[in-house]
Amino acid sequence: MRAAVIDKPNEIHVGIVPDPEPRPGEVVVQVGACGICGSDLNIAAGLFPPTPFPIVPGHEFAGQIVALGAEVDWLSVGERVAVDPSLYCGHCEWCRIGRGNLCDNWGAIGDTVDGACAEYVSVPAVNCYRLPDHLTYQQGALVEPLSCAVHALDILRPRVAERALVVGAGTMGLLTAQLIALSGTASVTVVDRNSSRLPLAAELGAHVVDTDLAGAIAQSGGYDMVVDASGAPGAMQAAMDGVRKGGRFMVVGVAPPEATLSVSPFRIYNQELTILGSMAVLNSYSRALELLAEGTVYADPLLTHSVSIDGYPDALETVRRGEGVKVQIVPDARDRPESPS
Repeated sequence: MRAAVIDKPNEIHVGIVPDPEPRPGEVVVQVGACGICGSDLNIAAGLFPPTPFPIVPGHEFAGQIVALGAEVDWLSVGERVAVDPSLYCGHCEWCRIGRGNLCDNWGAIGDTVDGACAEYVSVPAVNCYRLPDHLTYQQGALVEPLSCAVHALDILRPRVAERALVVGAGTMGLLTAQLIALSGTASVTVVDRNSSRLPLAAELGAHVVDTDLAGAIAQSGGYDMVVDASGAPGAMQAAMDGVRKGGRFMVVGVAPPEATLSVSPFRIYNQELTILGSMAVLNSYSRALELLAEGTVYADPLLTHSVSIDGYPDALETVRRGEGVKVQIVPDARDRPESPS
């Protein structure tokens, strides 16, 4: 099959790799669509420590089951599924208390094992969620980033009539802002230096949009919730100034591991600030799928680019340049057999 392969940091090729074979408890999915996100940029650059090389990337995906491994009797060949990429060990202290996203042996399809920027991918059957007939594969591939946003709100706990600031109008920022707007907040402000993304932020529920972070903060008088979805340390540092007394600052964006922020311990104490992080998915995938299926979250405007597997290196650069919103790989499998050979 054809796949994109990151051979080592900053070296990528597209070529032929062996078709996957399902082990017991696994299924093989023919990929219908696979999204690229900011964390893929870090993986490609060697800035995501758990990633081994070489690796086939791709953790946001949906497709059709084409092969079943032994012991899989609740799914069928031909079923359309979206796939939670999370791989938890199940036996460390974090897994045992229900916090698998903090697993000591954490892994994810496309992050630590071969992923879905390929024609086929083998996945644990328990990670598959049936995709309603009215959702496309491209919509289904958005379930994973939306599930990250749902988990973020589980931690952030917006309250009615609060004021929120979201920094970064990429996929995660727009999905998180949309969920915050739906939660009854009085005002949601979205800031991004890329002005082309701001009309979409307004369409999806932002009350205020701006390219000037410092200016937005100065005009607002401060926010009860500030969420960074940019992953840019400089933006995070500036955004912290926008947290009002008693407020929360949350990091959703993936920054380089060595990046640091400067924060006043006295200010945290004196103003009773709360600093939060939100890591990936936790008991949120099925709820994200429900939000998309019911049309509660409007996802289609985020789908701006679809390219073939051969276009993966260029697609990664499109993401790096901040063009559009969600870039997805849509494999052309018309000339492939219905199941791996």
